[in-house]
Amino acid sequence: MIGGREEMGVKIDLTGQTALVTGSTDGIGYGAALGLARCGASVVVNGRNSEGVEAALARMEREAPGCAARGVAADVSTAEGCDALIRAVPQATILVNNAGIYEQTPFFDIPDADWERFFQTNVMSGVRLSRHYMRGMLDRNWGRVVFLSSESGINIPPDMLHYGFTKASLLAISRGLAKLAAGTGVTVNAVLPGPTMSRGVESMLQAGAAEEGTSLDEAGRAFVRSHRGTSIIGRVASVEEVANMIVYACSREASATTGAALRVEGGIVEAIT
Repeated sequence: MIGGREEMGVKIDLTGQTALVTGSTDGIGYGAALGLARCGASVVVNGRNSEGVEAALARMEREAPGCAARGVAADVSTAEGCDALIRAVPQATILVNNAGIYEQTPFFDIPDADWERFFQTNVMSGVRLSRHYMRGMLDRNWGRVVFLSSESGINIPPDMLHYGFTKASLLAISRGLAKLAAGTGVTVNAVLPGPTMSRGVESMLQAGAAEEGTSLDEAGRAFVRSHRGTSIIGRVASVEEVANMIVYACSREASATTGAALRVEGGIVEAIT
C-alpha cells in the first residue's frame, strides 16, 4: 500500500493540494501519483498518449476508489509538450518531475542526437515545468518540487553515460532551486532510486528467470549481485518503496527537508552522506 492518511500510523494529508506527476502512466511515476492521491491530493496523471493516460486513470480508480485524478496527454520531452501541459494545468502546488528515459549504449556508439534526446527528456522537461510552477508556489509561499534522479547520477554507469549525465544534472538543478526558494515554504528535492521493479525491469528479469528456471525475485537478486554488488538490501526495490519516499518529500511533514538527495537505492552508493 502506497501512501495514505491512515496506513501504518502515518497521517500525511494532502487534501486541497494539486499534484502534477510527469510520466505517471506506469512505474515509479504511477506509484507516486497513486500515493499522492491516497493522501488526498488532486492528482494530474501525465503521459505521451491519451490511451496510456486513460488506462492509468482507470487503474487508479480501481486501486484508490473515489480518488481525485485527471489526465493530460502531453510529451514533456519537447517545449511544445510542456507548454500544452501548462495550458491544461495552469497551477500546481506539487510537481514531481518523473518523466525520463534510459538505455544501455556503449559511449562510442552514442550519437549527438541521443545525447540531445536524453537531455531534453530527462533534464529540460523538469527545468521548463519547474520554471512555470515554482513561480506560483513562491507567490503562495508553499509548494513541493521533486526531481527523479538516480543512484546512476552518482555511480555513473559506463554503459549509460548519457543517462548518468542527465541524472547528475538533476542533482545540481534541484539543489540550486532549493537555494532559490530559501526562506520560503517551498521545498525542492531529488529522489535517487536504484534498480526498481518497474514494468521494464520486470520484463528484463522475467527473460532471465525463464532462461535460468528461477523466480522473478531470485532473478532480481542475481541482477543486483552482478550489477549493483554494493547493494545492502541485496534485491530490486519495489515501486511502492520508491513512491513512499516521493510522497514523504511532497508532504507538509517534510518541511525541513530541502536541497536534499534522498536516496532510496538500497545502500548501493558507497557513501555515508
